[in-house]
Amino acid sequence: MSKPVILTGLRANNDLHIGNYFGALLPLIDMAKKHAEEYQVNLFVPDLHSFTTPIDHSQLQAQIMNNLRLFVAAGLPLDNDSVYIYRQSYIPAHSELTVILNSFTGVGEMERMTQFKDKSAKLGADRVSVGLFDYPVLMASDMLLYGATYVPVGDDQSQHIEITRDLAQRMNAKFGEILSPPLEVKKQHEFFGKDQGLRIKDLSDPTKKMSKSDDTGKGIIFLSDDPDAAAKKIMSATTDSVGVIKLDYENQPGISNLLQIHALLSGQRLEEVAKQYEGQTNYSDLKKDVADLVKNFLVNFQKALQAVDTTMLAAKLKASETAMNQTANETLLRVQKAVGLR
Repeated sequence: MSKPVILTGLRANNDLHIGNYFGALLPLIDMAKKHAEEYQVNLFVPDLHSFTTPIDHSQLQAQIMNNLRLFVAAGLPLDNDSVYIYRQSYIPAHSELTVILNSFTGVGEMERMTQFKDKSAKLGADRVSVGLFDYPVLMASDMLLYGATYVPVGDDQSQHIEITRDLAQRMNAKFGEILSPPLEVKKQHEFFGKDQGLRIKDLSDPTKKMSKSDDTGKGIIFLSDDPDAAAKKIMSATTDSVGVIKLDYENQPGISNLLQIHALLSGQRLEEVAKQYEGQTNYSDLKKDVADLVKNFLVNFQKALQAVDTTMLAAKLKASETAMNQTANETLLRVQKAVGLR
């Protein structure tokens, strides 16, 4: 690989909502477009990660392919030779390197992982899998197989960059320079920018982020929602009794959330949108405007999704997975030789 590698992925089994779209999917696509001239962009579907927590396995394959189509509908440039899209499980080296790295990883290191502690607490001890425990080592393999320099992660995944660096440095100290670790978290934030942008909140409870864990679905706008039904969700969004529109996250989180959604969908700066509505006493006008924006967005996005050229997508997947297997296998062989397996 002649260019530094930027690597990122988006879980396959999530029913994506507009919060995912603007908070993760669109920045990911924008990053691919922005950096593809200077960097190699590896965009992969981490399908092996998908069932570290319980899922409906009968739906996984359809979800994998649907999410790949979502990437394309959101604007992923399939014709760019520096952008690769691939499925993690189609590169066997991910699993093989993980098995090797497991023998150089401490149980205590995994037990200290914040995400493991959080997720296992929610699941209960009897439902926590070894896969969930071992998740960070598989994630390290995702990065190390391609010598990824940059990996965009939120604060909740900073530990995964750190353990990846620790594992690479540990292996290199013992066997020579066989793995290239990603840059430290501070430099990742300098490259990508620490500010992750606007965070869309739940429409029913605007004090928490929009999440598919809401069983009712009333507070979430899914990308697959019927546009008219989604507009009704906006009209039913929780606001407040203050009676005057103002961008005030603490005292008016519902109104502030609607202003944020408006800004993201209209392409305006949040401050401009807030100024446009500030002081108005009729909340329904703001809701109607946001509902119209949401409806139009979903209509257009769903049209784009239907228009995705699946033949071109399949060809891109095949070419990318062939190239990524070659790169990953070269790294794996180097490690296998170092530990005495080859």
